[in-house]
Order: sequence, then structure tokens, then C-alpha cells
Amino acid sequence: MPYRNKSNFIKIVDLKNETCPMTFVKTRLELEKINVGEKLKVYYSNLEAKDNVPKSLSEIGHKVLETKSIDKNIFFLLIEKC
Repeated sequence: MPYRNKSNFIKIVDLKNETCPMTFVKTRLELEKINVGEKLKVYYSNLEAKDNVPKSLSEIGHKVLETKSIDKNIFFLLIEKC
């Protein structure tokens, strides 16, 4: 579900039913579908992903712009493809 936010394209992905390592694998696959400079907002419910996914994304050169908890078990990452 993509939308335009002022000047940047943002695609939204729901991975709340996934567990590690599939949270990272599917996030990376979604990043391959967008252009450099565009953003991906991904929702997770696996708390292990809160540490592992940003670390793995940074290692391959992408930027995690925001990590925000929605409630006790759900959070999202806003990622910029680099």
C-alpha cells in the first residue's frame, strides 16, 4: 500500500505475522522493489526483529530513520533505501 508523503514515496508493509529471520528477509525483498531514496514503513510484532532488523539493514547500507512502538507488541521501522 504505497502513498506519497510530501516529496518521498513510502510503501507500507505488514510483517506482524513473521518471525526472525524472515522479518529481515522479507524486509530486504520489499526494499528491492523500491528506488534508492524512497522509504519503506514496515510493521512487526516480533520483538527480536526490533534489534536484529535495523542492525542487519545498517550492515547492508540502508538507513533506519525511525523506530516507533505502537503498543506493547507492535512497532514499525521507517527505512530509507540507500
